Amino acid sequence: MTPFVGRKIELQNLKDLYEREKSTLTVIKGRRRIGKSFLVTEFARQALQKNARFFSFTGLPPKEGATDQHQRDHFIQQLSQQLKIKPVFFDEWTQVLNYFAEFLVPGDIVLFDEISWMGIRDINFVGKLKAWWDVTLSQKDHVFLVFCSSVSTWIEENILKSTAFFGRVSLTIALEPFLITEGAEFLKAIGFQGSAFEVYEILSILGGVPWYLEHINPKCMALENIRNLCFTKNGLLTSEFNSIFHDIFNGKGTTYKKILSSLNKGMKTLSEIREDISFAQSGTLSLLLEHLITAGFVTEHDQWSFKTGKLLKHRLYRILDPYIRFYLKNIEPLQSKISKGIFNSKNIATFPGFDSNMGLQVENLLLQNRSLLLKALGIDETECLFDGPYRQTKTLRTKGCQIDYLVQTRTGNLFLCEFKFNYRKLDYTVIDSVKEKMKTISIPRGTALVPVLFHMGEVSGAIYDARYFYRVINIMDFLD
Repeated sequence: MTPFVGRKIELQNLKDLYEREKSTLTVIKGRRRIGKSFLVTEFARQALQKNARFFSFTGLPPKEGATDQHQRDHFIQQLSQQLKIKPVFFDEWTQVLNYFAEFLVPGDIVLFDEISWMGIRDINFVGKLKAWWDVTLSQKDHVFLVFCSSVSTWIEENILKSTAFFGRVSLTIALEPFLITEGAEFLKAIGFQGSAFEVYEILSILGGVPWYLEHINPKCMALENIRNLCFTKNGLLTSEFNSIFHDIFNGKGTTYKKILSSLNKGMKTLSEIREDISFAQSGTLSLLLEHLITAGFVTEHDQWSFKTGKLLKHRLYRILDPYIRFYLKNIEPLQSKISKGIFNSKNIATFPGFDSNMGLQVENLLLQNRSLLLKALGIDETECLFDGPYRQTKTLRTKGCQIDYLVQTRTGNLFLCEFKFNYRKLDYTVIDSVKEKMKTISIPRGTALVPVLFHMGEVSGAIYDARYFYRVINIMDFLD
């Protein structure tokens, strides 16, 4: 069985709401494969009251030729299987929903998974859903209804920001990927016994996505698993990218793909993305970026002025999802060779640029674990004014510079953090590199610029002897 790891806060929030013993509506959103329905299933297993039941319904993925009637028939078929009754035909969603409501008793937990797919062909689906909740379900005693969807933009626009459901949603959960600590715990729970180094290799490529980690073979080492999943013809993740985009963007992901391909070259501002993909001047690009952020694929970072303590106009965008980044950088360019089985027995560590690519993958993973970084620095979040990757733009007076992670505190400290995921011993040259960045950064008088090294792998004694870094932090300690 798939182990249930983490999600303690989310699970407790669901339990607390269930204990109110009145009918409630919960919305859970998050990236595909992130474990939304698994969370609800575990909650139902732990919290379900005596004589109450757990009903779970999943919409059909959109495909050519699919109709609204197919969705209704599928819903009724799932209901008939769960109640062990004969299916009944209905040609309208209100009839379907009211028929289902007749079977509900106090304490029942109901999951509508991939709800955006259920009503994709019916423009009045949301209105019918709202009327069903108002007139029928909310009047019942203690029915716990949950909406889930991987199409987070649909949930946002049709439920969370919709006037139809205003004031009707009791709890909203945005399910995030596992933290590094939780991902390591999950791998251990499925029997993976590789080193901490290998745990990072897996997490930096698959991210904290439970469904991906679930397919790690504990009898194989990290890079062998990655090869089998990503670089073989029938590998689970060889074509996962296309599947995600088809399901979430309903086959209309061309421009989204261009944006991601642009960001795969590095962080960019909105105007830089627009120029890179030759996108016309309009507000549409920012909307598309917002969709990618809501879907969990892209994130944005504020840039700020050290002197004024105010946000700058332009934000930086980067790919958030480790798998998406790895696919675009490493899998997609090799698809023709993968289809021929060329890499079935290859050691992927010998691929050109593999070491540097892995360094960037780990950097991306660490930035997803902000709470671990601040804790390692000994900084309370209340003391943190700004933090994130930082880019100083080149001007006539200043040189251009990019910082892996920068933290500004209320006490006037700027922690300049360097990330190193090294297969070889890290030598003194890392200090020279950081010194160059320190010279480049323009800071106001009275501010302290404090260098920090986050690393994994062996570190030369010369680095410790130099006493240059405020802290030398081994990210292996995050796994303890």
